[in-house]
Amino acid sequence: MLTNTSIKNAKPKEKTYRIWDERGLYLEVTPSGGKLWRFKYRFGGREKRRALGKYPDVSLKLARERRDNDRRLLAEGIDPSQAQKAEKAKATTFEEIAREWFSKTHPALTKSYAKDIERRFERDIFPHLGHRPLVEITPLDLLEVLRRLEARGIVETAHRMSQKVNQLYRYAIASGQATVNIASNLQGALATKKQKHHASLTDPKEIAGLLRAIDEYQGDVITQCALRLAALTFVRPGELRHAEWSEFTLEDAEWRIPAEKMKMRTQHIVPLSRQSLSVLNRLKGITGNGRYVLPSVRSPSRPMSENTVNAALRRMGYTKEEMTGHGFRSMASTRLNEMGWPPDVIERQLAHAERNKVRAAYNRAEHLAERREMMQAWADYLDDLRGSSRGRG
Repeated sequence: MLTNTSIKNAKPKEKTYRIWDERGLYLEVTPSGGKLWRFKYRFGGREKRRALGKYPDVSLKLARERRDNDRRLLAEGIDPSQAQKAEKAKATTFEEIAREWFSKTHPALTKSYAKDIERRFERDIFPHLGHRPLVEITPLDLLEVLRRLEARGIVETAHRMSQKVNQLYRYAIASGQATVNIASNLQGALATKKQKHHASLTDPKEIAGLLRAIDEYQGDVITQCALRLAALTFVRPGELRHAEWSEFTLEDAEWRIPAEKMKMRTQHIVPLSRQSLSVLNRLKGITGNGRYVLPSVRSPSRPMSENTVNAALRRMGYTKEEMTGHGFRSMASTRLNEMGWPPDVIERQLAHAERNKVRAAYNRAEHLAERREMMQAWADYLDDLRGSSRGRG
């Protein structure tokens, strides 16, 4: 049986050793001189141990009191270790477990995308749920928060945040800090998302995060350039990956896509911004001796694979429901319209269908002066977003 004197006189040895008290309580003395209280017990036919604290922070008297409390739990058929976890979970707030989840999952994402997720929680979730114990939050509590987002007209964001909270609770359950996933059955309770043919980011803050993620992309430099050109030119993915150096006149800042490559079978002119020219000049030193601006990694005689850009987006942390290669077109269309550019100018640059077939035969240069101005303004706008900590609407 231990005494205060015997504990103080216990000296470290080459290996950790134990000094026993009684009824399962013992002191563990480490080679570094640490003295740790442990309680040994059996539960469910298995031998288990539980830490009771460190001496002298936890005195002999307090260690015995903690042991006796554990023995009372055992007499009631309760595992002391599980009871301790349950008590800890009751005290853990939503924000605390979310921060822990961020630290575990964010290293696998690009810095920009990870930071954007964190900002969404800080802006839309933490003010309402962050201070509350995780295990006390109900599905209705979360639904109320998500409906605040719906009321602001950002239904896509509400669904996205529901998905992220779902992931957070899956982590909490896996780590023993929750038993119920309150976000698992909320999809049907939220407003229906607008159906889109191609997933896209249209919120300025999300676009800013995407641009910074592209800047930080660690993969092939040609793929990174393809992502930048997709954002700057917003041509169709097939038109981009089949681009040939013979189609470009860099001195005139023009890319003329032949009719046979266009969906509407009409030649399309893409005015090139200074930023686009910068990317192309970089590519010139890498692929300029070949046919394709963006050749396949397997063979320079073939164009880039149709999966390359989408695969890069997945690698950067964007799901197919969040962003695709085709989504750069929706991104530009939405923002340019909101920026006040004439719809006719935007539609011509997007090379959308011309209902009047006679007119379509000669309008490939229509609005060209305005389109040049718009394409440079768009590139400058993207630079502004990229350099901003939050982006601007």
